[in-house]
Amino acid sequence: MYRLMVSKTPPLLLARELVVQYPTASAPALNGLSLEIGRGEIFGLLGPNGAGKTTAISVMTTLLRPSSGSLLLDGEDMLTRPMQARRKIGLVPQDIALYPSLTARENIHYFGRLHGLTGKRLRARCEECLQLVGLGESADRPIATYSGGMKRRANLAVGIVHQPQLLFLDEPTVGIDAQSRNMILENLQRLNEEGMSMLYTTHYMEEAQQLCSRIVIIDAGHVLAEGAPSTLVAARTGCKNLEELFLQLTGRQLRD
Repeated sequence: MYRLMVSKTPPLLLARELVVQYPTASAPALNGLSLEIGRGEIFGLLGPNGAGKTTAISVMTTLLRPSSGSLLLDGEDMLTRPMQARRKIGLVPQDIALYPSLTARENIHYFGRLHGLTGKRLRARCEECLQLVGLGESADRPIATYSGGMKRRANLAVGIVHQPQLLFLDEPTVGIDAQSRNMILENLQRLNEEGMSMLYTTHYMEEAQQLCSRIVIIDAGHVLAEGAPSTLVAARTGCKNLEELFLQLTGRQLRD
């Protein structure tokens, strides 16, 4: 499988010692989390339920301000200049973030305008995104009539309409059919080959091993392991694959 080579230039995103302490929680949701995402990289953020993944994404997309720590995107401080950072990032959240009464075309058009696209450029990007995710023939149906897989694909189209430098994907294939899942993964590879960097979270270990050049496994808001999936697996005694490594590091107890 082709993966874009990551250059030796400074990282696209640099997070250092991020701490998030919710007022009613006994322990921090993020406890000194540090990571960096290279230009042209698909970076996997893995962890069990409650590990801090969604909180980390909320911080790195400027939706949540950390209690402490620093965050740079393309050399700029995301915490002091969040609006500038948002122009360079896209988000495909775990929950479907679409207006159900609007069509896919109307949703993409609406979110494209929020990102500053207008006129011919906006119309062109709407069509490009619809074709990319295989919704060209269904573009004028309300989202409420879509299957789960179609909604996931429309969710992706909205996240990439403005061609972000860095795309955050929070479990983008959860609960969908095999065909939609395959299309989403193929589209992410294609976008990455065209230069888009990504942060990818999933509970499907085979997806992370397939897509990501590097991963970080977190629990209790801090890093347990970081590196190339194959390197991490090879270095751990008794591990044959990424799932076995994940269970060794995070335990086999249920996380409801």
